[in-house]
Amino acid sequence: VDGNPVNGLSDWKLIDCVPAGDDFSGKGAKIRMSRNDSLRVELTYLLYPGLPLIRKSITISNHGKQDHYIEALTIEDLNTRFNLTSTWVYQKYARQIHIGNFEGNWDDAVVVFHDHELQAGMAVGNEMPGVLKRIAYHLPEHLSAGTTLPGQDFPFRKWLKPGESWKSPSTFLALYKSGSASEVMNTTVNEYVRKFMGIRLSQLDHKPQFVYNTWYPFRTFVNDSLVRDIALAAAECGIQEFVIDDGWQVNDSGNTPGKPWGGNYGDWLVDRKKFPGDLKSTFDYIRSLGMKPGLWISIGSATADSKVFKEHPEWFVKNYLNSPGNLHYVTDSSDFYTSCFGTEWFGYIKKVIIDLVKEHGLAYAKLDLSVVTSAYVEDPRVSGCYDSHHPYHRDREESYIVIYERVLRLFDELHKEAPSLFIDCTFETAGKLQMQDFAFAMHADGNWLSNFEEDFPVGALRVRQMAWWRTPAMPASSLVIGNQAMDNTDFLFSLKSLIGTLPIVLGDPRKLSGEQRAEIRNWSDWMQQMQEKYDYMSFRQDLPGFWEPGEGAWDGWQRINTDTRKGGIMGVFRQGAMESSRTVFITGLAPDRTYTIHKAPGKNVIYEATGKSLAEKGFQVEFNRMTDGNIFEVSGE
Repeated sequence: VDGNPVNGLSDWKLIDCVPAGDDFSGKGAKIRMSRNDSLRVELTYLLYPGLPLIRKSITISNHGKQDHYIEALTIEDLNTRFNLTSTWVYQKYARQIHIGNFEGNWDDAVVVFHDHELQAGMAVGNEMPGVLKRIAYHLPEHLSAGTTLPGQDFPFRKWLKPGESWKSPSTFLALYKSGSASEVMNTTVNEYVRKFMGIRLSQLDHKPQFVYNTWYPFRTFVNDSLVRDIALAAAECGIQEFVIDDGWQVNDSGNTPGKPWGGNYGDWLVDRKKFPGDLKSTFDYIRSLGMKPGLWISIGSATADSKVFKEHPEWFVKNYLNSPGNLHYVTDSSDFYTSCFGTEWFGYIKKVIIDLVKEHGLAYAKLDLSVVTSAYVEDPRVSGCYDSHHPYHRDREESYIVIYERVLRLFDELHKEAPSLFIDCTFETAGKLQMQDFAFAMHADGNWLSNFEEDFPVGALRVRQMAWWRTPAMPASSLVIGNQAMDNTDFLFSLKSLIGTLPIVLGDPRKLSGEQRAEIRNWSDWMQQMQEKYDYMSFRQDLPGFWEPGEGAWDGWQRINTDTRKGGIMGVFRQGAMESSRTVFITGLAPDRTYTIHKAPGKNVIYEATGKSLAEKGFQVEFNRMTDGNIFEVSGE
């Protein structure tokens, strides 16, 4: 506080301890304390039904007469029995093993510490947004979780005026004994995130299952006639959501520059040269084909020719040169600027999106490009907002948390006013390459995580690798992994790989034959049937005995409904492995119930056994091709 250390050993006076709870079955205690300088803290501890996990947050209030600033907030600071030499640190979404002293970054929303001597461990989660999260071990603290520190690339700071309070995002601890890192992630952490954290996906009545996006290969060169042609072909393939990417928009000047990207940002008017009947006409046609319409929008960008930039230059970030800044790319040819959510830009862009919903029927919003820091710029000075006169942040250090919090608040307010709007927030908006975290999963429905345009078999492998790297830490169906094209070689292999997350496809479906479209439609219908039967989009677990997807190996995943135990789906893949068959084991089933295994998308029974047998003995999967894969239904009905 104000540059001086304050911790649990400081001069605190207990005010009271009262019961606490949340909207997701959490129950616990709230401990309130004060200091002589009128600083007050409120520690909230929550437990959840049946889980060895505790969630903690801190609320800090200024009851004095002077401003205070908070830095280096450590929510958990634990002296554990874990020994440095016998403990493995599972970092990067709890997927990569690290040995020794550790300091995590934005990719460490959850870290598992496993002590081999004790045969016990702890998963430590951090719900701080984006680049502000920090989990550390033996530096010099034994184990801590909270915000970034002064001197780091993206330091946390929060100012409090007299009478102001600020509640931190939470951390959580999940304990286990006689288990493993993968086991605690696939069980306790997975169940907490799905049931009790409050992620958006768990609150959706309808989860998108098969989405098309125009970005590849059309880039910004889209128009009404092209979209209608593509939409008709996409609908024949069973696509459910159809998203028009960059290129639909024009600024108030009315110029259409014809750039592959980076033009006409800010005013977000429909380009009537491309869409003479306005977007409503195009959207009505998309809906008539049975699909929901979507749009790409950069939520924090405006080009120099936009009306909003000309009229409100004060709404944009100042860079370290005290000029309007571009946080996305720093190049000589860059002609767009990044808005600051610490200004009234918030209300402006909210109105833009709500108007698109109300006037045109927008159902899916892909919200993109950097607002805090870039996934591509390595200079940390090109981040945050240096303007000291913006109404909602006092300095650059405070701008990080303010921008993040107001972006997440924007998502909440959009959901409140447009409950059926699906928000796909990209990793670029989150701030780092292919990053997803708990904060964004709690406020946005999905995260466009990548752009893999490689053809068979490389693209499909990259899809499964990305899915494996981010799950089970992150909700699988929040991971929107592009850009596999429908007209690529062996597209069905890519589709099978995509079914492990949220399938989004690109390419030109007009190039597909009627037979190919019907085959893809068959898969789409099957996915809808499986979702209705098992709600598999709410689940994903590692497949026992399979590890990271890679060349010369087998890999797989399962999406079993562990609540009803009625079954689910699973995927198994051979990626150039020398052995042509593998034994596959399935967990999460009812031991005494009999299950049938069907090869998708048909109904042929290939195996039948009890849940206990499938977990302990498994069944054989064989591929004659060196690179192949299958999806299976696991039915216990």
